[in-house]
Amino acid sequence: MRSTTKLRQLLTSTPLVVPGCYDAMSAKVLERAGFPAVYMTGYGTSLALLGLPDAGLATMSEMHLNARYIANAVGVPVIADADNGYGNAINVMRTVREYIQTGVAGIHIEDQAIPKRCGHVAGRRVIPIEEAVGKYRAAAAVRRDLDPDFVVIARTDARGAHGGSLDEAIRRANAYLEAGADLAFVEGPTSLEEVGRVCREVRGPIFYNQTGVSPRLTPDQMKELGIAVTILPGAMLRVALQAIWDFATALRKDGPAAEARFTEQFRNHPLGDLHTFAGFDQIRAWESAYLPAEELEKYEGSVGHQPTRR
Repeated sequence: MRSTTKLRQLLTSTPLVVPGCYDAMSAKVLERAGFPAVYMTGYGTSLALLGLPDAGLATMSEMHLNARYIANAVGVPVIADADNGYGNAINVMRTVREYIQTGVAGIHIEDQAIPKRCGHVAGRRVIPIEEAVGKYRAAAAVRRDLDPDFVVIARTDARGAHGGSLDEAIRRANAYLEAGADLAFVEGPTSLEEVGRVCREVRGPIFYNQTGVSPRLTPDQMKELGIAVTILPGAMLRVALQAIWDFATALRKDGPAAEARFTEQFRNHPLGDLHTFAGFDQIRAWESAYLPAEELEKYEGSVGHQPTRR
């Protein structure tokens, strides 16, 4: 089954909680932890890949290459950040086509002006609603031609943009749904009351970003509000940053002894067998299936991790 079809099926049972990953490895961890879908964060991609903030500095090529790596590393559907589509409606047509080819199941496109920036920092600007509607119409047209199950999510940043308002964000979200988007994503509501207004007044499924200035909701609250999908884009990135910082600090202080302690602690972790997690057992299985028998003699008497015989 195609990942796009899987995602469509998941959307029939909501709320769907989708954590954020920033590369193929973090996506594999989330899949191993049991999540039915993962989200490729744009902020995480920019910071992990470039070491730069989410300020429109990552190009479409860099973003969709990371999406391709992630989609090919996991078997669960991937929803990816596609920024503002990297141009006007004509650019969006190529953006949707390229993202479909990566293997992701859906993307969100925002109505920010170029250069864009993270939806939870100040200084955002949005394009005229007429121009934005054209971009979502173009995205829906490409989707219909290439993969009708591909999910197009329309994000509006009008709530927190310069001169913006929640009223304008809701107006835009409804216009984008009418243009062919599957879900509406109002970025940056600042209170539970605002989230409630979005859920009541937007005439379609709601995609909610549970981060930054927006309130954190319980599963019961999400269900009561009728939220279809909620993403937690930055949690895993922050946990990784904290773990790396703590280990680097210990390593600088204690040297190799710190690594020895960590290795021992990691041994009983669910992912403690790093080589198996990485896929060396699968490599061994493929070798057994497709290579001449003599190729497997390389394992005899060889030192190091021995993949399970299959």
